[in-house]
Amino acid sequence: MCTHTPACPPAEASDSAAALLVTCHPEQGWNLRCNGAVSFDDTGALLPDGTAIPPHRPALYAAEEAVRA
Repeated sequence: MCTHTPACPPAEASDSAAALLVTCHPEQGWNLRCNGAVSFDDTGALLPDGTAIPPHRPALYAAEEAVRA
């Protein structure tokens, strides 16, 4: 799907978030990357094959959430 040189990482790669944005919808909280993945503002993602990647928040954020609970 990517036509950039060098090619962006595939959606399944660990560095897939480095793929360039094709469409941005900040008002809706999602972006389409050139590798076909949809990335969400909460750090989750939806891969082209339908696999959902849950949000992965930094450890500091998770620790703050635990304190609030």
